[in-house]
Amino acid sequence: MNSRSSIRVLAGDIGGTKTRLAVMDVEGNGLRPLLEKTYSSREHASLRAIVQDFSGQHEYRVEAACFGIAGPVRDNVAKATNLPWRIDARELAEYFNIGPVTLINDLEANAWGIPALKAEDVFELHEGDSTASGNAAIIAAGTGLGEAGMYFDGQQLRPFATEGGHADFSPCGELEIELLRFLLEKHRHVSWERILAGSGLVNIHEFLRKHRKMATPKWLVEEMATSDPAAAISRAAQEQTDRGCEEALEMFVRLYGAEAGNLALKHMATGGVFIGGGIAPKILAWMRKGGFMHAFLDKGRMRPLLETMPVRVILNERTALYGPAIYAAQSIDKTI
Repeated sequence: MNSRSSIRVLAGDIGGTKTRLAVMDVEGNGLRPLLEKTYSSREHASLRAIVQDFSGQHEYRVEAACFGIAGPVRDNVAKATNLPWRIDARELAEYFNIGPVTLINDLEANAWGIPALKAEDVFELHEGDSTASGNAAIIAAGTGLGEAGMYFDGQQLRPFATEGGHADFSPCGELEIELLRFLLEKHRHVSWERILAGSGLVNIHEFLRKHRKMATPKWLVEEMATSDPAAAISRAAQEQTDRGCEEALEMFVRLYGAEAGNLALKHMATGGVFIGGGIAPKILAWMRKGGFMHAFLDKGRMRPLLETMPVRVILNERTALYGPAIYAAQSIDKTI
């Protein structure tokens, strides 16, 4: 960015569970947060209602706004995948009298935010080729499963959205085939998101209990009923208080690695693969055990290619907020 010193923007990370808004000053890939607030998405009728509350509590003037949405965006209109929201950027711009307002997919937003990260914001799971360059990709398990690409234009990476998390789950081996059969009894279409999300860990756990004929301990039933079930399963696995939960988390991590490898091949991600979302940092010790990378690399004749690709876990949960801020500032800068 060379025509302005800094640009003040409103950025939003809109997820199925929570919505985070922030006002930031942006200069290139450098960000200076000024205001920030997190909302429970499901407690509000619309994004407009959240922005209205945020605006009512804080006085600010911004030159542009951008919101990363968990769902497909077409013609600057989005229908959130895990929320009953329809979001129209033009309506927001008119209602709040903000300069250009843009909607982008949440994983595209994550990708835009990567250049703002510091070394401590990323954990290297697999070094790959130290001179790696070319396309990159990002996959993120959280409330849902997001995937996006970054194509290399010869000078820089340019993010683009996909809805790859909703592609068909592809099992490998008898146990995963049985998992698919189990899920087909509950869902007409079994996507990777049915496996690799918070609800996916619950699905895997339920399947393994039934498949192994293992009863769920009473204390775990009670904990799952009174708190987030996926968090309860993950906690029991990491504290090694229940073998069924440990096996569920092991399978989840292995399948996460398998789909990350699929994504890497489809995008020819020789520049690297990033693991985003809220789940990976919470289970980092399990991601490091080897199951993730074994499944990532286990692609037959393509293993040597995959071995050259760096794999990094994003630890900074604000990456999906940084991205819209950078995108909004660039939208202004290009008009000057």
